[in-house]
Amino acid sequence: MTMQPIGGNGPEREREASTEQLKEDLRNLSHTVEELIHATADDSRSNISELRERAQQRLHDTRERLEARGEALYSSAKGQVDATDRYVHENPWTSIGIGAAAGVVLGLLLGRR
Repeated sequence: MTMQPIGGNGPEREREASTEQLKEDLRNLSHTVEELIHATADDSRSNISELRERAQQRLHDTRERLEARGEALYSSAKGQVDATDRYVHENPWTSIGIGAAAGVVLGLLLGRR
C-alpha cells in the first residue's frame, strides 16, 4: 500500500477555493447585517423588511456552505485516519520506529529549553 501525500495540488487548490468562498460569504453576510443595522436607524419599514429578507437568505446560504465544508473536512479527516490505521496495522515495526524517532527528536527539542 502506498501512502497518499498530505496536501497536493488538486485538494489543496480546492481547499483554498472553498476557503475563499467561505470568506466571501462571511463578508457578504457581514455587509448585509451592517446594512440592516443602518436601515434600522432610518426606521423605514419597507427597507427594513427587504434587508431582513436578504440577511436571512445570506445567513441560510452561509450556514449551508459551512455545514457542507464541515462534512467535507470530516470525510477527509476520516479517510486520513483510516489510511493511517491501515498503514500502522500493515507496518507495525516501521510505525514503532517512526514513533520512537519522533519521541527522541521531541525529547531533544524540549531538553534544550
